[in-house]
Amino acid sequence: MTLGKRILKMGWVQRLLVRLAALYLIAVYRTTRWLNVQPPRTRDLVERGGPFIACFWHGRMVMMPAAMPRKARFNLLVSGHRDGRLISQAAAHLGVETVTASSKGGSVGAMRAMQRLLEEGQSIAVTPDGPRGPRMRAKLGAIKTAQMSGVAIVPLSATVSRRRILQSWDRFCVALPFGRGVIYWGDPIYVPQDADAEALESLRLKLENNLNTLTREADRHFGQAEIEPAGQGEKSRGQRHA
Repeated sequence: MTLGKRILKMGWVQRLLVRLAALYLIAVYRTTRWLNVQPPRTRDLVERGGPFIACFWHGRMVMMPAAMPRKARFNLLVSGHRDGRLISQAAAHLGVETVTASSKGGSVGAMRAMQRLLEEGQSIAVTPDGPRGPRMRAKLGAIKTAQMSGVAIVPLSATVSRRRILQSWDRFCVALPFGRGVIYWGDPIYVPQDADAEALESLRLKLENNLNTLTREADRHFGQAEIEPAGQGEKSRGQRHA
């Protein structure tokens, strides 16, 4: 284990990182003027308070608490790794609850936890390309959860006028304070409970395409360079590069 990793595991360092992350998030949300762009069906669903499954790309995660309606109880799915724990504790300062996908339970355990929350009338928020990518390529987890629960998936994306794009696997968008923000929502996607494998794959692709379209629209709103999905040859997080 490297010295840097040992330092990051220290309790006081993790508490400091959580505090700094929370202060950063609060500064962004309180100093940014947000615009929500919602189609009518989505607006009705959001105003009712759900429940629904909000889906957005991992790289736009910082801005998503600004989109979450106050009427709905939201739970953000995070990984059980160190990054996920940091996000969970920082998000708590904004009133966002989290559910952890444990390494022991895997994707099946995560889907069961999400299913339970949806049955209780709570909404959930997931990153279908997280936590390891490939960037802006949707996995089937959200589709299968929607199939089991019968609730709608609502795709959304966002950006801010003042930002920095990191050269991470997800091209993480770092929002800067004192700017403008825009959140683009898509129409609800419903998954039939009798959908077969072919239908599920079609809906997965629909979710992926909708999210990429919304992301492009958000970036174009401020005339920003568009972020492209990972190509076939790109590596996911944790994979070694030649």
